[in-house]
Amino acid sequence: MSLSRQTSSSGKQRQHAAAAPANTAAALAAAGSSNNQDLASLFECPVCFDYALPPIMQCHVWMDTLSASPAERRNIRNLAMEKVASTVMFACKYSNSGCPVTLLHTDKTDHEDICEHRPYCCPCPGASCKWQGSLEAVMNHLMQQHKSITTLQGEDIVFLATDINLPGAVDWVMMQSCFGHNFMLVLEKQEKMEGQQMFYAIVQLIGTRKQAENFAYRLELNGHRRRLSWEATPQ
Repeated sequence: MSLSRQTSSSGKQRQHAAAAPANTAAALAAAGSSNNQDLASLFECPVCFDYALPPIMQCHVWMDTLSASPAERRNIRNLAMEKVASTVMFACKYSNSGCPVTLLHTDKTDHEDICEHRPYCCPCPGASCKWQGSLEAVMNHLMQQHKSITTLQGEDIVFLATDINLPGAVDWVMMQSCFGHNFMLVLEKQEKMEGQQMFYAIVQLIGTRKQAENFAYRLELNGHRRRLSWEATPQ
């Protein structure tokens, strides 16, 4: 019994000894994260609450962009602030929507352009619908506000466009549901000079760009004695 207790005690001592460096590393990481947040906060604009990122301009009396009025700003670079900015990890502008990513300012814009937490516009063609919302809310919006759009099930569907001789620009829209995802199919007609008609076909995944890379589509456009086939990756 004595040996058993001694082994157990010795084991605990070894565990504590091993845990100490880990606790220290965690504390240092937490401190580093806090310091980074403090530095990042220095670049926050008090008006729009976004970050002022390089190139950072200053006025003639060395005030930075955030302190100077627009009339005071000159084409003078604040190289010291820019150098600090190059070492700071900035939060994505959509962090309040759930994005956990922090990155260098040189990577920030590229990430935000494709961030899954950014607001999505209504995918329907035309400019009449001004809706914006999360990716998860897109399909609900389409079903509630664009009830005229038909949804077909299956990986092979026939998209029949009627009244193609209507004058002016015309859009035909249909949803395709397959492989656990939803795709929007758009056929657009435009009239050019001398009465010539041009047709455009678009396939758009209701999802992320990364998810779209897992799919390929094939379109066949059939007309009188003509057939056009096209293969690509959805948008």
